[in-house]
Amino acid sequence: MENLLALYKEWSGAAPLKAETLPKAGSNRRYVRLYGRCGQSVIGVVGTSVRENHSFVYLASHFASKGLPMPRILAINDDETCYLQEDLGRVSLYDALAPARQNDYCYGEAETALLSRTLRLLPHIQVRGSEGLDYSQCLPPVRFDAQAAMFDLNYFKYSFLKTTDLPFDELLLEADLQRFAADLAGDAAEEHYFLYRDCQARNVMLLPQGGPRFIDFQGGMEGPLQYDVASFLWQASARYPQTLREYLVGQYLDELRSLLPALNEERFRQRLDLFVLFRMLQVLGAYGLRGYVERKRYFLDSIPLAIRSLRRLLLDGVARDYPCLDDVLRRMVRLPRFDEAPRPAGAVGCAEKGKSPLVVKVFSFSYKKGIPADDSGNGGGYVFDCRSTHNPGRYEPYKQLTGLDEPVIRFLEEDGEILTFLDAVYHLADVHTQRYIDRGFTSLMFAFGCTGGQHRSVYAAQHLAEHLHGKFGVEVRLCHREQGITVTL
Repeated sequence: MENLLALYKEWSGAAPLKAETLPKAGSNRRYVRLYGRCGQSVIGVVGTSVRENHSFVYLASHFASKGLPMPRILAINDDETCYLQEDLGRVSLYDALAPARQNDYCYGEAETALLSRTLRLLPHIQVRGSEGLDYSQCLPPVRFDAQAAMFDLNYFKYSFLKTTDLPFDELLLEADLQRFAADLAGDAAEEHYFLYRDCQARNVMLLPQGGPRFIDFQGGMEGPLQYDVASFLWQASARYPQTLREYLVGQYLDELRSLLPALNEERFRQRLDLFVLFRMLQVLGAYGLRGYVERKRYFLDSIPLAIRSLRRLLLDGVARDYPCLDDVLRRMVRLPRFDEAPRPAGAVGCAEKGKSPLVVKVFSFSYKKGIPADDSGNGGGYVFDCRSTHNPGRYEPYKQLTGLDEPVIRFLEEDGEILTFLDAVYHLADVHTQRYIDRGFTSLMFAFGCTGGQHRSVYAAQHLAEHLHGKFGVEVRLCHREQGITVTL
């Protein structure tokens, strides 16, 4: 931190008036918002990997020379352990899409316009950003090739597929995976461009004026265009409807043609299908590790959704050129363990949720302000005390955040106490909800309390609400009381 403050003083001519440590975002880099005169701010970064710092600074400077929408580097110290970059604000594209996610993933005109604008910027980063770029300055591997693809395919095989105990011919599957990896890498004559690698809504910041800006590209390399499109549009947590995906692919290609007039659109789309399959296998590999090995409930609950998407893709025959892989995947998605829970009698889907006889109310609250009142006249249901679990609110980086924010979610899940707590809650809630549906009852209430009603209770209430809505199809009215947030699932 001392080196960062010294760098800021050298750059601005004065020490910062205020330093605000930002939550960590899954890397070893430390981010600090530094304020100067008139409230102007920059982002200071302290990174333990000099090579990673060097790569980011080089790429950001190169993109700035092309006028591309990335943060500008303002200063870097001599030993490259810290640097200053432009402050792009606090609102990411992921944040801006929150209302759509809370509304059954219904993306309206405003969200579609933001997504379209982002997808139209992406080919400029890939194509124009690749012009004159020295890939030797990137982190290894500097090029997406068959070996890089096999790393993720093996991740899927060992962290997910083998946990199913599904029988398969190891040699035949390995041969198919090797051919799949070679096809993903493309032939030697095929041009590669800048591959962002971590292209997702969380890595796009929105400025009040000036539109989207892309961050966290230090892992970029040379590679195929389709990788980033598949990563962005088939991001598991976004659940973009297929019609929206098709529209956005069209927007991307429309912009790409202005940069590459000789583009073979048919081949692009064929290869995009391969990268969508690749992306799904990547995701299942991650879910296998985080869910089966680390026992994180969110990832376990997400597996049926990923399997559903894979089923739909296999119907289009995307894996037909890899017969063993195709057979294994088709048998895998039919395993009973991946069946989505049948809706109990009386339960309905989202489109019919207004007709559901049972309405489940889920609250988060602060014990300091009292337990939420029950307005049904039925006595209030269950109240769970989250205060026995580790409290992120005790730590400065999380004090201004809630259990809906990614850094807090990561803190709670890596700690694990809240997951053990929720396992017991889910079992009790499932039995009770099923019984209420069987008996035709109309109201059930769950409430989660913690000290401030901000972190643990919000996380628990959100996850139970999504769990019950997804499993039983009942209407769930979720209220984060202390945040003033009310959502109907």
